[in-house]
Amino acid sequence: MKIIKNLQDYHQKTPLALSIGMFDGVHIGHQSIINQLNTVAKDKNLESAILTFWPHPRTIFYPNDDLKLLNTIEEKTYFLQKHSIQNLILQDFSEDFRNLTGAEFVKQILVEKLNVKHLIIGHDHTFGKNKSGNFSLLEKMATELEFEVQQVEAVDFQERHISSTQIRKALSVGNIKEANEMLGYTYSVSGEVVHGKKIGRTIGYPTANIAVNSMKFLPKKGAYIVDVFVKKQHLKGMLSIGTNPTVDGKLVSVEVYILNFNDDLYGEEISVNFREFLHDEIKFENLEKLIERLDEDKKLTENFQF
Repeated sequence: MKIIKNLQDYHQKTPLALSIGMFDGVHIGHQSIINQLNTVAKDKNLESAILTFWPHPRTIFYPNDDLKLLNTIEEKTYFLQKHSIQNLILQDFSEDFRNLTGAEFVKQILVEKLNVKHLIIGHDHTFGKNKSGNFSLLEKMATELEFEVQQVEAVDFQERHISSTQIRKALSVGNIKEANEMLGYTYSVSGEVVHGKKIGRTIGYPTANIAVNSMKFLPKKGAYIVDVFVKKQHLKGMLSIGTNPTVDGKLVSVEVYILNFNDDLYGEEISVNFREFLHDEIKFENLEKLIERLDEDKKLTENFQF
């Protein structure tokens, strides 16, 4: 997959089958668009391409919202490559770019710059200044500018359209099963193992403290059963998201206890996949009560069928 980090660096004239959007999560709704994009590209001898934006436009328009994303840019790139997209074009949502009207965007960017011959958009996609671009505009301009346009219907789950927002809602209440079904894969977080307070090792449950990207969406505070991938090994783990209230912690941390594993992991890259929610974050009366619950969680994790 070719990765173009800015439209200004794109100079090829290869005709494209392209889709536009954030593709946050690359969930099964997005995968439906990607599958159709790849089919069209193959049938019409075009190259497949995704035009996406970084940072997310909402961080520009609503800077106080503290938006968290399902995918880091590295994760999004990985999933799009996995689904055989040939070109990934990352566009900075600059002031000049966001001031383009819908018609200017179609003519100047899609047709003149990218040589798009077939465009696929989602069911509710809008673009351009003041959302002046939509499917109706594309249909009007397509004949004149010699490209085809196609709108893909939403994919439903439990009578709701699948969206990044719906997946974040599921994760925010600990509904891991539902989130994973909408994603089409198991939700994960990753990062470098960093030093923490080292309290876990004093009670027989040493944890790896994961430095997660600050833009990454974290599921509900609490305990989870997870897959752990580290040092080319696949292991079982119990993960905690929270402030460690039993020991009067203040900052939210992501820590994982890995079953049957004792290696030093500081500085290592670690990834965990969420499989099941165990329970909410709890403030225990004392460390003994905490250990009792950790013992119960460990048994549940050991017996969990991965």
